[in-house]
Amino acid sequence: MKNWALSHLNKYLFQYRYYLLAGIAFVFLNNFFGSYQGPVIRETIDYLEQSLPALKQAAGTEKVTLQAEFGSKVTFLVLQILGLTILSGIFLYLQRKIIIGTSRRIEYDVKNEIYDHYQQLPVSFYKRNNTGDIMNRISEDVNQVRNYLGPALMYGMNLFAIFIVTVPIMLSVSTELTLYTLIPLPFLVISIYTVQNVITRHSEEIQRSMSRLSSLVQETFSGIRVVKSFGRETSMTTQFDAQSNEYKSKSIHLTQINALFFPLMVFLIGASIIFIVWIGGKKVIAGEGVTNGNIAEFIFYLNKLAWPVTSLGWITVMIKRAEVSQERINQFLKQKNTLLKGKEITTPIKGAIAFKDVSFTYPDTGIEASKHISFMVAPGQTLAIIGNTGSGKSTIASLLCRLYDTSSGDIEIDGISIRDYNLQFLRSQIGFVPQDVFLFSDTIRNNIAFGFDNVTEEQIIEAAKFSDLYTSIQHFPMGLDTILGERGITLSGGQKQRLSLARAFIRNPRLFILDDCLSAVDTKTEDTILNNLKVVLGDRSTIIISHRVSSVKLADKIIVLEDGQIAQSGSHEELMDKEGIYRNIYLKQLHETV
Repeated sequence: MKNWALSHLNKYLFQYRYYLLAGIAFVFLNNFFGSYQGPVIRETIDYLEQSLPALKQAAGTEKVTLQAEFGSKVTFLVLQILGLTILSGIFLYLQRKIIIGTSRRIEYDVKNEIYDHYQQLPVSFYKRNNTGDIMNRISEDVNQVRNYLGPALMYGMNLFAIFIVTVPIMLSVSTELTLYTLIPLPFLVISIYTVQNVITRHSEEIQRSMSRLSSLVQETFSGIRVVKSFGRETSMTTQFDAQSNEYKSKSIHLTQINALFFPLMVFLIGASIIFIVWIGGKKVIAGEGVTNGNIAEFIFYLNKLAWPVTSLGWITVMIKRAEVSQERINQFLKQKNTLLKGKEITTPIKGAIAFKDVSFTYPDTGIEASKHISFMVAPGQTLAIIGNTGSGKSTIASLLCRLYDTSSGDIEIDGISIRDYNLQFLRSQIGFVPQDVFLFSDTIRNNIAFGFDNVTEEQIIEAAKFSDLYTSIQHFPMGLDTILGERGITLSGGQKQRLSLARAFIRNPRLFILDDCLSAVDTKTEDTILNNLKVVLGDRSTIIISHRVSSVKLADKIIVLEDGQIAQSGSHEELMDKEGIYRNIYLKQLHETV
């Protein structure tokens, strides 16, 4: 039998069991004090019906005495109703505070569980799944699950409690009136459930339409430079109008369906009231032990039962939606980290790197990016990797950072397989500057100091100077406190790369990996950064990955990749002395710069 998706939440229900038990107790107390207003209402109406004629006929001293008794009795009954109402309200507040509050606590825990799991998953997971879907599962899907843990659970318990408390009171007064009170309720549940299903289906369509509209807006403003440079404002506005009209049409249609909800509810409740008044009235006239107070009492019970019974259809829909959402969440939670733990070594790294017959095939595409790669880098040595696009340069960086594990062969640092290092420790020792720079919508200061809580002003300035960015920062009105636009849109391509380089430098890593991170800077700036690099690195090992000879020619050793294999290796001078790929690349680039 297939496991119920929502059973994954049982551990949280158990964790917060005392909260939930308290919440259930408050639900019963709320309904107990709320339902016992009925007998007091009956007693009040019956007393008024019996006392008022005698009070009208009395005169003199007798009338004064009856008025005093009447006033005292009515005051006592009104205070009873008021007291029961207040107690019911207090316990209603407590039930909502406890149960809804618990659902928020579980929502917090579930989001943290998903987020922590996301953090553990390999890069291949993020290549298979788009960001919107990943975000949706931690936001919209978790919200649907919270509706099950909060409102659905609370209203479900409330429905159970009110039947347990109220129906016995009703039966003790009149079985027939109880039956006529309850007869329309199943029709109310079925009708509301049907309408709610239609509403849910249309709501999901509206949600999808809203997602498309949001995506269009996000892409338009994220790529506003491209839109404006191609003069496509009118075209994008037309697309927005079409998406917006679709959303408007679906929303209006849903509003029309929603309009049926309350009239249907009022009609069915009104039908029940008619039954109660008709049958009850006949019994009052026939003198069959039913009073006008009983009729008022049963109308009160009907109003007490109407919303909980109506909510049953809503609860069912919420549970169905939560189950679908939890199943989607479970799909991601079942994803396993393919980077298995080794010995969890945290020995300080010196920087000796060795690739030993390393081959790697991307699991998602089946592309063999590295084929029998072998090389060594001594501590403090600079290795450059050059090659044409698609030759496998960036794969070397990904494998060394252990974003992927090798398909065959091994990578060692200081003679220890990188699989045996603690993964977080290993990455903390590497200053990785990727070719695809990502900056946060935050200050330049916080982008440089990303990942550190205690960084001094001097360290930030030093990192900015190292990457030849500090002069540019000084020209900004807010300096280091300049807020960057989304993905660093405020900065030029070269400034983004230099900021990313400063971010890596401030970590003071043992290994530097520069993955084509100087492609957007001019030759003069590139020379400044590379010279700074040689001065400050000391005994740190460095791997420079580039397609430009100007970036790699000062390296101690250069390897040339072609189709995932090492085609050539040696120093700049050695490679220039022989015919081959490196010499061809150099001459071609030299010709382009002339």
